[in-house]
Amino acid sequence: MQDEHAPAATYSVLFVCMGNICRSPTAHGVFRHKVVHSGLADQVRVDSAGTHNYHPGEAPDDRSQRHAAQRGYDLSSLRARQMLPRDFGQHDLILAMDWDNLALAQERCPPEHAHKLRRMTEFCQQFDSPVVPDPYYGGAAGFEEVLDLVEDACEGLLHHVRQQLQLRARPR
Repeated sequence: MQDEHAPAATYSVLFVCMGNICRSPTAHGVFRHKVVHSGLADQVRVDSAGTHNYHPGEAPDDRSQRHAAQRGYDLSSLRARQMLPRDFGQHDLILAMDWDNLALAQERCPPEHAHKLRRMTEFCQQFDSPVVPDPYYGGAAGFEEVLDLVEDACEGLLHHVRQQLQLRARPR
C-alpha cells in the first residue's frame, strides 16, 4: 500500500529544436496546457531548449505566439535557452523536433541517458510525419502545421506519460 503522504511520482519532458523560439516552445506550451487540464501539473514537469544558442532569453517568435494563442495556448512566459549537459540527467524524456536536432542531442548525450532521446512525432496518433518542420522562414501555414502536429503528438505523449507515472507509483 502506498503511503498517502509520500510524494507523487513525477516525470519530466524536455522539447528540443534549433533555436527554441518556434517549435519547441510551441510543444512546451501545448503540452503544459494539456498537463494542467488533465490534473497532472503537480506530477509532470515541462521544459524546452534549443540545440543552438541563437536566441537566449528571448520570447517565442511572435508568429508562434499568435498562432498558439488562436488555439488557446499562452507561450508568453517562455524564454529561449540552449540545451545544457545537465538536461540529460534532469529529464525523463527528451523530444527533438527533427532528425538534425535529434542527431545533435545524441552527439552531446552521455551514453547512460541515450534511451531518453526520441522524436516528437513518434507520439503522433493521427498524422504520419517523421518531423515537425521548421516554420521560421515560411508563412502562416507552417505555424499551423506545427500546431497540428504538436497537438496530435501531445495527445499521444500525455497517454505515454500517464502510463509512466502509473508504473512509477506501483509499490515495489
